[in-house]
Amino acid sequence: MALAITERAAAEVKNFFKEQEYDETSALLRVGIVSGGCSGLNYSLNIETEVDEENDKVTEHHGVRVVVDRKSALYLDETTVDYYEGLEARGFQFKNPNAARTCGCGQSFSV
Repeated sequence: MALAITERAAAEVKNFFKEQEYDETSALLRVGIVSGGCSGLNYSLNIETEVDEENDKVTEHHGVRVVVDRKSALYLDETTVDYYEGLEARGFQFKNPNAARTCGCGQSFSV
């Protein structure tokens, strides 16, 4: 599974950890997929401190530990998580080559 987090996205996660007073050495960014949304599947971002050694894979990107469960990994292979901040929008963006269709919000997709 090859999920990438850009430097800009990692910096935003680190800022969030600091603002919310998470310990960067134990906090992890969980990237996942949940059912729902206009296109059938939604991206999910959560902060975790626990890892399921059997079902989770942990990687590190620009100083942020990232955890993905096995099921989500199937849909997230080769996906890049970036952070965008502009006049019209601000937030995390997912560039997923596995998505056959995405909705206008960019948070929902189908394969």
